[in-house]
Amino acid sequence: MTHHILRASKETVHVGGFSHELAPVLTIDSGDRVDVETYTGYYVYEQAPPEFLTPVLMDICQNLPSARKVAGGPHLLTGPIYVRGAKPGDVLEVKLETITPSLPVGFNAIRSGWGALPHQFTQPALRFIPLDLENQIAEFPTGSGIKIPLKPFFGILGVATSQSDRSSVPPGCYGGNIDNRHLQAGSRIFLPVFVPGALFSIGDGHAAQGDGEVNVTAIETSMNGTIELTLRPDLQLTTPIAETPTDIITMGFGDTLDAALEMALSNAIAFLVKFAQLSAEDAYVLCSLAVNFHITQVVNSPQKGVHGMLAKSILPEGTLLF
Repeated sequence: MTHHILRASKETVHVGGFSHELAPVLTIDSGDRVDVETYTGYYVYEQAPPEFLTPVLMDICQNLPSARKVAGGPHLLTGPIYVRGAKPGDVLEVKLETITPSLPVGFNAIRSGWGALPHQFTQPALRFIPLDLENQIAEFPTGSGIKIPLKPFFGILGVATSQSDRSSVPPGCYGGNIDNRHLQAGSRIFLPVFVPGALFSIGDGHAAQGDGEVNVTAIETSMNGTIELTLRPDLQLTTPIAETPTDIITMGFGDTLDAALEMALSNAIAFLVKFAQLSAEDAYVLCSLAVNFHITQVVNSPQKGVHGMLAKSILPEGTLLF
């Protein structure tokens, strides 16, 4: 196992989406660990306070090569990382070991025409929110006494597909802009592989977010982390699945919440059939009794997200998972 360091720079990040045509910025072996640095705020840096701006972020925003601008999404991603031996049909396990905000400030943005209530909140708005990294809280609004615990995670964890200009906005079978707040340090996510090398990218750091992410954004901030990437040819997946210290998380994406729920439920049933050796009907019943389905996000048009959470504590001792 090799431990790599991947700094963010205008040569190692890309903005807007995923593409199999992007040159890898790091090549690793299965099982290697990577200290990864990510930035955010590519389209808002000119309005940002000094504490949000670093020389590296300024260089990225002002001098990013055109070849690193993939599609129309707003997200700045670090990668792609090429995993030797990865091939279509494999599964890439991403272990999230550490996730840490690197700046004492983040932002939240309302975008016209976006969000859960676009007809009620029609005007764009941008707020920069101080982060108390020592006490791991953010007070919002400032002076209100309302203190939000910081629970950092990466909103985007994804691999490339055969599409050369896939926007970073909608999530899908490749992962991408999942925006699942439960994918904190100590979690693992399993992503289907679609192209040689997997071409994994990461970013969209969130210091705190509620389920739904209803106004389009969380507390968006630059984020550092340590990840471990392992090929799992023993698994077969068509959509991502995740494991936290306490739960199995199945995911669903669709044009409607109904469609997203149906996919998350079907994936939960498939998991129980395979790993708990239940019949499909018993698994369906168990999902009604013990799986909690949540709205992941409703704003990453055109794909809404729902996730199902199955507590590992209810499974028989010794149940083999991943």
